[in-house]
Amino acid sequence: MNYFELYNIPVSLHPDQSLVKQRFYELSRKYHPDLHSLAAIDEQADILEKASQVNMAYKVLVHPDEVIKYVLQLKGLLEEEEKYQLTPDFLAEMLDLNEQALDVSEQADADRLTQTIHDFQNKIYEPVETIVANYQEGITTEKELLQVKEYYYRKKYLDRILAGLK
Repeated sequence: MNYFELYNIPVSLHPDQSLVKQRFYELSRKYHPDLHSLAAIDEQADILEKASQVNMAYKVLVHPDEVIKYVLQLKGLLEEEEKYQLTPDFLAEMLDLNEQALDVSEQADADRLTQTIHDFQNKIYEPVETIVANYQEGITTEKELLQVKEYYYRKKYLDRILAGLK
């Protein structure tokens, strides 16, 4: 059972967060181990496993990058330790940003570079924004999902540079 099935919500690259939260609370109450303390040992173990799945699913479903990663994995388009090859043009731009990050000596420089990176993230999101917002199981094509995969790895790269600035 995948996380979307567990939460009884449609597979989405951008799940409705209020629905995710509502389902999380419902499932947390349903599978709370304290409510099943008188059950048989096997049943208690199953409830504990379900509660763990509910919590893991929530951690994924509330984080946009994790949702994208999870859906791409469900579709067999992304592997956990995949060595994804980004384009040379993108890598050249990242080399420049990395060099700028190494040269940051004042907070004002860090703030400007942070804004530049956020602007870059917005720029790379634009081509996939519609795909992410309008994803439909069985309708969104593999080609479109591969565009989302490219975005995912580019954003991941930019996030690493941002983390280095902090």
